Amino acid sequence: MAAGVSLTALEAVTIALAGVLAGAINAVLGSGTLVTFPVLIACGYSPVVANVSNNIGLVPGTIGGVVGYRRELAGQGARARTLALGSASGAALGGTLLLTLPSKVFDSVVPVLVVLACALLAFQPRLIRVVAERRRAGANDVGFTAVAVTFVAGIYGGYFGAAQGIILVAVLGALVPDAITRTTALKNVLVGVNNGVAALLFLLFADVAWEVVVLIGAGSAVGAVVGSSVGRRVPARVLRPVFVVFGLSVAAYLVAR
Repeated sequence: MAAGVSLTALEAVTIALAGVLAGAINAVLGSGTLVTFPVLIACGYSPVVANVSNNIGLVPGTIGGVVGYRRELAGQGARARTLALGSASGAALGGTLLLTLPSKVFDSVVPVLVVLACALLAFQPRLIRVVAERRRAGANDVGFTAVAVTFVAGIYGGYFGAAQGIILVAVLGALVPDAITRTTALKNVLVGVNNGVAALLFLLFADVAWEVVVLIGAGSAVGAVVGSSVGRRVPARVLRPVFVVFGLSVAAYLVAR
């Protein structure tokens, strides 16, 4: 199904550039949705259509992130397959909730979700320190708790998704002991599975703005490549406060609109 609006050339370019930036941000910090989602709202899309179309459009970027970390995935096949069950089933439930609950519920909840994403982004360094402490103290490999938590994170990802990657890095780092780069690679797989399942659900049953899918899809694919090669050199401490302030401004705008 289609649910587009008439875009000007400037708006189309802005959405594509937002996709590039989101792809790069996801490679550095996560939470690229905090860029693309408000741009789509500003261009006149309803929150639900913006969320659905953004999710589908970011799929190429998540694939690019998986490819970029393919070497760190070596030896994690069984682990990834097990945790992907939780991520996929959570995405199916979260996506179903998005499509079945009245749109006004999402309109009311999304500012809270944006603030939550900003909080996770702001406290990411502390989460990483907690992860490191848990890793030194010893932790179990993939078990019921890890799958259950990826399921809950998957529900959130299927419903909205901003900062899903940060949640997964924190959880996986605490419950599945490994190097942080390998944890990041595993996170990319799970986010990709989550986005893919939700995207399939949305393609079948949701109103989709296809022009958004194309623009963000192309942009996020480019951004993922740029982020993997260049973004890691940009200090996260520089980017993080900028996007926290930006995200809080978005939440305030959504409440006031």
